[in-house]
Amino acid sequence: MAKFKKAAKKASTGRSKTSKADAQKEAEQLSRSLSESAQQIWLAGVGAFSRAQAEGTKLFDALIKEGMSLEQTARKFAGGQAEVVRDVVESRVGQARDRAADTWDRLEKVFEERVNRALIKLGVPGRDDLTELSRKVDALTAELRRQGGKPASARKAPAAKKAAKAPAKRKPRKAAAS
Repeated sequence: MAKFKKAAKKASTGRSKTSKADAQKEAEQLSRSLSESAQQIWLAGVGAFSRAQAEGTKLFDALIKEGMSLEQTARKFAGGQAEVVRDVVESRVGQARDRAADTWDRLEKVFEERVNRALIKLGVPGRDDLTELSRKVDALTAELRRQGGKPASARKAPAAKKAAKAPAKRKPRKAAAS
């Protein structure tokens, strides 16, 4: 390449002073110089290819090892991050469950209160009223037993049976003639 530059420099400075023969000589010299430079470039390319081919497998193996190392590091990092992310997600899911349960409990309470108010407005006795009534019936039953009497339901049972049988004994009346 250096020879090519020198020959080109000589050709540009010496044209005015030289004759046709000298110009032809310089052109041939420049042509040779170009050929030699092209040959050197070609040989350098072939040498680079040869070296790349020889060292390519070594380089390829080294790159594989480096890649494996990076992959292991990345996996360790990702595994650690996955645990952190999993913990955060589980925490958030737990919080969401708690909030949903609280909301559901409040909704259920509001619903029960509204139903209870509606039943009271309609005059339907509530749980507390029925419990109080049941307690009073139990107290009255205990008082009757203490006084030696039988509960009213036991005394009226035979009469109720007779009353139930009485309509069955009646015969149908004949219709009066007109």
